[in-house]
Amino acid sequence: MTDAILVPRRSRMIFAPFVVVIVLGAIWSAFWFYATSQAQATLAAWREQEAKLGRIYTCGSQTIGGFPFRIEVRCADVDVELTATQPPLNIKAKDIVVVAQVYDPTLLIGEVTGPLRVAERGQPLLLSVDWTLAQVSLRGFPIAPQRLSMTMDGVHLDRRAANGSAFELFAKASRAEFHVRLDPESKPEKPVLDLAIRLSAAVIPGLGQFANEPLDADIGAVVRGLKNFAPKPTRVLLREFQAEGGKVEITSARMQRADVIAVSAGTLGLSNRGAVNGSLRVTVAGIERLIDQLGGIEALAPGLKLPEAKNGGSNNLDRLMGNLDRVVPGLGGVVRNNATPGLLALLGPPTQLEGRPAIALALRFDDGRAALGPIPLGQIPPLY
Repeated sequence: MTDAILVPRRSRMIFAPFVVVIVLGAIWSAFWFYATSQAQATLAAWREQEAKLGRIYTCGSQTIGGFPFRIEVRCADVDVELTATQPPLNIKAKDIVVVAQVYDPTLLIGEVTGPLRVAERGQPLLLSVDWTLAQVSLRGFPIAPQRLSMTMDGVHLDRRAANGSAFELFAKASRAEFHVRLDPESKPEKPVLDLAIRLSAAVIPGLGQFANEPLDADIGAVVRGLKNFAPKPTRVLLREFQAEGGKVEITSARMQRADVIAVSAGTLGLSNRGAVNGSLRVTVAGIERLIDQLGGIEALAPGLKLPEAKNGGSNNLDRLMGNLDRVVPGLGGVVRNNATPGLLALLGPPTQLEGRPAIALALRFDDGRAALGPIPLGQIPPLY
């Protein structure tokens, strides 16, 4: 009799783990479906906010999968309309996949399939950007981000040629990185952003012959003066930034092209009319080669020649002063008072950079007017 009672009990003990697994599986499935519904609601809320600001995101088709341990959202035939820009723009991409782990939904990792095409609404294509790999990561939620990173390998940017008949290479890079995060010491009412930009083997032939050589760049900056992270049109954002006394602090920037190295630091802001204000301290090693690559001194100031050290030196110096005064009124006097007349001494004092002879320069912006030392570089138009 006792044995007859024990057998059913043993059977129940054998099947108990399977019952537990089934129950846990059902709970996990319910949790996964709840998490996916929350993800859809978050994306819908973000799209609605963006649409109010003139940024309309649509998918030719959208699917959600990734069961059981992750949430995967795939958007094919991506179409973005920027109706608030002038003129309105249309941006298209082939495919975007965004993945989040169910147990950590605040970390989103995405991959974008190119090419990305930009055109004015109803007009022929303006730009085409392609890459071998493009990945994006977002910590936080789309409506409340904490950190955003984007990396692209094999970047290739083409633009429509001036004659409008074909496309030409404007820029390319073996790798491009962009990172932005909320500074840990910033306050909710005054957020501060840390920025980092890195470029490897960047070439920009669209800027002239000098830009044909590969450039490596590593830039770090801090942005202060933002009111909040609420999505808003760029013009409104910049106006608020200026009104709050916003500043971009370039904490470190290093760029190298061949044997020309430049490092800089400084602070930039905006004037009342939205033009760039501020200054950067720039140190350059190999500036002689840089000047040669830009076409020489005569390309910088037509007709200007440095004085000869020997026969006819004083006459040449007088001619130089006259040429300088024609280029920039009063500039000849600056050089006359310099102990070593010449372009390099004119630009700034000598120094050392990474063990090499270098020159220290001051790059200044005054309500959009840019100047390198005493030499004006031109006017930058207002940003809004």
